[in-house]
Amino acid sequence: MHEFSIVQALVETCEQHAVAAGANAITRIKIAIGALSGVEPALLATAFDTFKLEGMCRLATLEMEIEPLTLQCNECHYQGEAAGHSVLCPHCHSPFTTVTGGEEMLLLQLELDSN
Repeated sequence: MHEFSIVQALVETCEQHAVAAGANAITRIKIAIGALSGVEPALLATAFDTFKLEGMCRLATLEMEIEPLTLQCNECHYQGEAAGHSVLCPHCHSPFTTVTGGEEMLLLQLELDSN
């Protein structure tokens, strides 16, 4: 389950940002997870609840936005959201597409407490 190593890296990164900002605690972490990132949101949430028990994140909540798969068609030039996880163009059904989004995991916001 690679979600544990992902959460461990996420918590470490957030704590580094918090220390650099002079914060005492992290109260909220907001991330975006691409539909094709290979990350299972439910497992990520469970892993976060386990890893946050100690350290600056112990009171933090984790918010996740699931980003859809987006692509560009090299045939009809469609740009936009794909149909589910399919990389076929939803407009002309061409397999000649380029994935433009939905494979990443991004840290969007970090809410800190400096009291």
